[in-house]
Amino acid sequence: TGSSCLLKLLYISDLHLDPTYHVTEDHTKVFLGSTGIPALGPGVFGDFLCDSPYQLILSAFSYMKQADLQPEFIIWTGDSPPHVPKEELSTDVVINVIANMTRTILQFFPQLPVYPALGNHDYWPQDQLPTSTNAIYDAVAKLWSPWLNPEAVATLQKGGFYSLVIKPGLRLVSLNTNLYYSPNQVTVNMTDPAGQFQWLQETLELSRQKLEKVYVIAHVPIGYLPYAINTTAVRESYNEQLVKIFRNYSDVQGQFYGHTHRDSIMVLLDHQGKPVNSIFVTPAVTPIKSLLEPFSNNPGIRAYLYHPENYALLVSLFKSHRRNLEQRSKWKLEYIMTETFDIDDIQPHSLHELALRGRALQLKPHM
Repeated sequence: TGSSCLLKLLYISDLHLDPTYHVTEDHTKVFLGSTGIPALGPGVFGDFLCDSPYQLILSAFSYMKQADLQPEFIIWTGDSPPHVPKEELSTDVVINVIANMTRTILQFFPQLPVYPALGNHDYWPQDQLPTSTNAIYDAVAKLWSPWLNPEAVATLQKGGFYSLVIKPGLRLVSLNTNLYYSPNQVTVNMTDPAGQFQWLQETLELSRQKLEKVYVIAHVPIGYLPYAINTTAVRESYNEQLVKIFRNYSDVQGQFYGHTHRDSIMVLLDHQGKPVNSIFVTPAVTPIKSLLEPFSNNPGIRAYLYHPENYALLVSLFKSHRRNLEQRSKWKLEYIMTETFDIDDIQPHSLHELALRGRALQLKPHM
């Protein structure tokens, strides 16, 4: 299929708006979360030790609105509030930040469907997302209702997750993987927090019976973290449960996550070692890095081209903001995955071959 026949989706995550960010000569007072640590080189569009100023987020959405992108819909995998001490936030502040980001997206894309997922920072206190309805689940259900149907709004309000058919034969499942996140003390020792595992199993089974394809979105990814050895972001037992469910459903055409701020891909294999799911983790819009991390994060957004009939993901394009955050806003194409890695598409078998190729290079003796 020629790329002109393919449709496009946009994928953003980890906006992390810091409303307190402002450029000042005293670099220790650029943003509230600095706790006396000086910013590196604060500019209009941010700093690599700070979360996103509003100008950076406006810049990202302005770029996304350009005519050459023209997506069918947007995936937004959570984390709107900034990384600041717990005392600096509250339930009301978190709701206000999510509302601000939601309104901004609606202003830029009033006619475009947007499908969000909750992040671990989209709650107060952060990480402690509960298994039943609460003020924040209530608020986001109302805020995001323009994009969802009543059934999706109801499950979002109840447990922070939802599912709906977004195109003929294509179902989107938005999971609340924050329930499985290791720091979440609310769900310790629960076998099925909020009944989401059972709900997911039933949803995927029903989709299979209806011959639907599925896109899964969530914030905290399954699988191993890209910057730690043999460490999962969610608790091991929950990770095993998710893997057990997903490896039975090759109808899942793609899984989309955020959280790590790292550009990474994974491939899920079935019990016979056959690749069945492509898993994508997108970098963040926020440029923030911790003092301990060696590398900064260029703000990024991702676009995917997919087949209009079977919804197979075929091409991934990554766009990033250039390193200069001071005065100019310049987004450019970082890479096209199929071209950069010389693969036919981004289907599970192609990504698996890429992984095997990479492993072979690692094992190859250097003379």
